[in-house]
Amino acid sequence: MDLLVRLVEAAGALIIFVGAAWAFGRFLLAGIRGGGVGRQFNRIRLSLGRFLALGLEFQLAGDVLRTAIAPSFTEIGQLAAIAAIRTALNYFLGREIAAERAEIEREHRKEADGSRAPTGPA
Repeated sequence: MDLLVRLVEAAGALIIFVGAAWAFGRFLLAGIRGGGVGRQFNRIRLSLGRFLALGLEFQLAGDVLRTAIAPSFTEIGQLAAIAAIRTALNYFLGREIAAERAEIEREHRKEADGSRAPTGPA
């Protein structure tokens, strides 16, 4: 069981690491291309948030597995505290992701409306 817990937790850590590395790479590319960081920033944050949320779910799964075999009251209490903290983090992260997604959609609509605006007299 200990091996399974370690594998699940390692998977969560790997997901978070890959997400952070991907976001950092995208941020650097946007900066190198010039002027793109501001426009790409929300998309990068949204993607990183998704990686973080998934990684936190794996970490919580590892905690649940660890406590699944003959847990003591202390371990149950620790799991409850960890689950509450990670659930709160996931909740607020989910809200942030939804806000970022809405912002990106507003930007797309604004750009689309601007490109459809008439350019001359009708």
